[in-house]
Amino acid sequence: MIDQNTAISPLDSPSTELASRRTGMAFQRTRLAAERTLMSVIRTSLSLISFGFTIHQVFERLKENEVIEHAASGRNFGITLVVLGVLMLLIGIVYHLWFMYALRRQRSSMTGDELLHGESPFPPSMTLITAILLLVLGVVAFASMMLQIGPYN
Repeated sequence: MIDQNTAISPLDSPSTELASRRTGMAFQRTRLAAERTLMSVIRTSLSLISFGFTIHQVFERLKENEVIEHAASGRNFGITLVVLGVLMLLIGIVYHLWFMYALRRQRSSMTGDELLHGESPFPPSMTLITAILLLVLGVVAFASMMLQIGPYN
């Protein structure tokens, strides 16, 4: 016979435990989806920055070797691609930070309500670190192109 004073709390039931574990895994899957989204932004930005820099350099070399007289249109197009790549990466980084902040808040709230076990914290994002390094590289490339200084001239 079960004593009514020792009844199992709804939060201690096996079904609640399983739901809690599934929710925890869902948070991890959502975090990984955000990482994949940032990786796609990195790929596109890297392509834009590298194509822009290459186009700029090709037109500069053609002008130096007197193959063409004016390289302004090619230079401007290359600079535009680099700027577009840097801006896209910056927007992607800001969105990723905002999304991860909201996800962490939601997870913390659910952990505080004891609906979720918060035992495994989100690891540092290597994708975010890579994106920030690429952003710095893109800004250096842009400065090099505009000011004709830096390691790429």
